[in-house]
Amino acid sequence: MTNPSGGFLSMVHPLGVTGLAQCYELTHQLRGTADERQVESARTVLQHNLGLGGACVMTVYQAT
Repeated sequence: MTNPSGGFLSMVHPLGVTGLAQCYELTHQLRGTADERQVESARTVLQHNLGLGGACVMTVYQAT
């Protein structure tokens, strides 16, 4: 499944807040509060973010 929110290009891709927006969306997915964007039975999610200068962050979140 890809990003059900429409992705950051649909949000004009603001610099500096991309990672925070991903955390926000993934937390809602795991809590089951993503409304019409909700992925059914989401239990494990992956955040991947590439930044300026080659910075790369990958985080796995899992509902308990």
